[in-house]
Amino acid sequence: MYLHIGSSMTVRDSAIVGIFDLENTTISKHTRAFLKQAEDNGEVVAVAEDLPRAFVLTEEFGMERVYLTQLSAAAIEHRSHEAMGLVP
Repeated sequence: MYLHIGSSMTVRDSAIVGIFDLENTTISKHTRAFLKQAEDNGEVVAVAEDLPRAFVLTEEFGMERVYLTQLSAAAIEHRSHEAMGLVP
């Protein structure tokens, strides 16, 4: 199954490692270092030009990607639950 994460971008749900809120997670120096390293390695994909609110970490075929999205982490999580039929 695929999950829509903003604009016209979808990712395979089985490739998702985590969905993270940028405001809360970038408080940690470890998260900031991880995001900087991912950017330096060309692993960051900006889904939209708007200010990002969350990032989606994926790993598929041995490649990591960090998708910056204007959607909130809660909205993406809700979409994933809808796709799995967990939301009435």
